[in-house]
Amino acid sequence: MADDTRMDDPTLIARLRDPAQCRAAFGEVIALYQQPLYWQIRRMVENHEDANDLLQNTFLKAWDNIENFRGDAKLSTWLHKIAINESITFLARERKRLHISLDDEESHLVNLIEADTNIDGDELALRLRKAIASLPEKQRLVFNMRYFDEMKYEQMSEILGTSVGALKASYHHAAKKIEQYFADGTIDQICQTFRIKSVDYESRT
Repeated sequence: MADDTRMDDPTLIARLRDPAQCRAAFGEVIALYQQPLYWQIRRMVENHEDANDLLQNTFLKAWDNIENFRGDAKLSTWLHKIAINESITFLARERKRLHISLDDEESHLVNLIEADTNIDGDELALRLRKAIASLPEKQRLVFNMRYFDEMKYEQMSEILGTSVGALKASYHHAAKKIEQYFADGTIDQICQTFRIKSVDYESRT
């Protein structure tokens, strides 16, 4: 993850509010957050070009609205929320454009994963991506944020507007489904390789 302490430094936020320093400060924000936001988006849309476009949209939207950022939430939380909303809106738009139902979205994502030439990975990594793609959208998002981004439930709650208890339950259900996906017994190897705690999942607080 990016250094949220540095990202939410009051000095940086003050510079963002200063017209004379705003552009330079926002450049620092981009440098700090382009990689974690890219991967957050990429894990949802499973396509490099789309993820890049949505990342640019995220920063453009943040820049256009920076004057309205009042500090009620952390700057990092605000950026994550924009990125997630952009991703969810894009996925809904793609389903409509391609006439894909929610039930068929897994097949669409799996096709994108199999066609992906931008991420190196072995067979286990590929199978884990497909397992995550089999989850409903909300569970997929929660699993990615908790496992890959290592977000605390409290920050996830602020971003998603969902209670901590509901998020823990969603993560638990997602983890159980991933375990069931590997019915051939390779889940132990998956857990060891990717440091997933099988699946008494909560676990990670």
